Amino acid sequence: MIPEPRLLRPLSASYEHARGAIVSGPVELADAVRVALPGLDLLPGDSGAVDLRHDPALGAEAYKLVLGSRGVEITAGGRAGAFYAGQSLHQLLPDASYRFSADGSWTVPGVRIEDSPRFAWRGLHLDVARHFFAKREVLRLIDLMAVHKLNRLHLHLADDQGWRVESRTYPLLTEVSSHRPRTVTSLRGDPRTYDDLPHGGFYSLDDLTELAAYARARGVVIVPEIDVPGHASAILAAYPALGATGERHEVLDHWGISPAILSPLPPTVEFLATIFDELVGALGETPYVHIGGDEVVLDRWAASSEITAYRDSLGLGSMPALQSWFLRRLADLLAERGSRAVVWDEAFVSGGLRQDTLVMPWRGMEVGRRAASAGHDVVATPVFPLYFDYAESTSEDEPRALGDVITVADVAAFAPAPDHWTDDERSHVVGVQAQLWSEYIPDAGTLDYRAWPRACALAEVAWRGSAGEGFTERLKAHLGRLDALGVRYRPLDGPRPWQRRRPHRPSSYTMAELMERLDQMTHDAESTRPSV
Repeated sequence: MIPEPRLLRPLSASYEHARGAIVSGPVELADAVRVALPGLDLLPGDSGAVDLRHDPALGAEAYKLVLGSRGVEITAGGRAGAFYAGQSLHQLLPDASYRFSADGSWTVPGVRIEDSPRFAWRGLHLDVARHFFAKREVLRLIDLMAVHKLNRLHLHLADDQGWRVESRTYPLLTEVSSHRPRTVTSLRGDPRTYDDLPHGGFYSLDDLTELAAYARARGVVIVPEIDVPGHASAILAAYPALGATGERHEVLDHWGISPAILSPLPPTVEFLATIFDELVGALGETPYVHIGGDEVVLDRWAASSEITAYRDSLGLGSMPALQSWFLRRLADLLAERGSRAVVWDEAFVSGGLRQDTLVMPWRGMEVGRRAASAGHDVVATPVFPLYFDYAESTSEDEPRALGDVITVADVAAFAPAPDHWTDDERSHVVGVQAQLWSEYIPDAGTLDYRAWPRACALAEVAWRGSAGEGFTERLKAHLGRLDALGVRYRPLDGPRPWQRRRPHRPSSYTMAELMERLDQMTHDAESTRPSV
């Protein structure tokens, strides 16, 4: 099974499972099991092939599962626990049970499982700004996350290359900011090359409502991200007055760090407050909203006399301090709406965050350790080994990727809360998340290839805290389930012929080149950090 349960003991009896089996117990729990294992029938009362009981003392995501001659007994701490029990029951059945056409019955050896997750945040990040993925692809990703007990879908909805969500108050965000005329195909080399194909798309607010409801039924929380104040080219293409200079920008057709930056003045705060209201209104209960704070170029703030005067009026001594004030102001707005702010680690390095702001240390876990020691909750997101837009080998057969090399084994070996950290620092690591940046993920097939089976290793680490014994052999068996589900994953021994790199693809950045760049970024950020 993947992820492997904390306790799994075989029993001498067996259980005969068939489609149409009766599930009985509390309706909310029974419905969760039916979502996890289609083909069950609900019977109000307390007698069925699958009997459920509620024990809140277990914890919301915990469950106990016993299969034997009397059928299936599930005790769950909450709806999520019942759902995960259903997923574990499903994995005990043959691969064919994952096909819609499955019928008949299967004999399942008796087993006792007692299980609960190590981390509360078990996430996947999907960048829909660089390349847009239609609603059906997001729904499918939610399904695959649920199979693996992953429970946070971080949607990167805004960046220089596109704005991806409807705003009824600011309609130019979809009319202007949601599309670009072309996309770069080779960053390395001069001049750049482009595909000259328009690209775009966005989710309506009704789409977000549907996605959130679908996700909640499967134990998944959607975490929307509006990345500010940098990476703002798409916003400023529609509403240039929100920028530091007032000049009009274009939706970018290439990747990299842009000098485009939102102004920190009150009209920008009012704009973002409205966007937050629309997001939360569409998503419903929204415990987290990501506000970015990464790769911000402050030159245009420093060059603006109006922004400098505003900074001085706030009693702030530097532009990094103003950025910290701006992000804290947004976090306060989110708190008023019942949401916690989440940021990338540059925002922590700048200082001044609300204490309840979650930090994602993408530049390395030592930055995460500093955030944890300062009392911030941390979701482990380091480039190595959790950037799944990177290649899985140096072979020329590998499709185009941002960098190399991150393997399934690298992910399985990752420790989100390292042993050498103090107990207090480890207690602030609330989860782990892999990133699917989409500069070189243009379609659903490539998304499958990049995500799976590395996300299987992620699920194991996120649920257990580390990969369990025999993970590699369990993964090989698990691929049959992915086949039945129609996942176009990367085989463990390399890409299939039709998945191989096409000619004339640009080379990837090496890991050494990337780490040198990250070290320089960290050094630059430290040199501009305001003194306490």
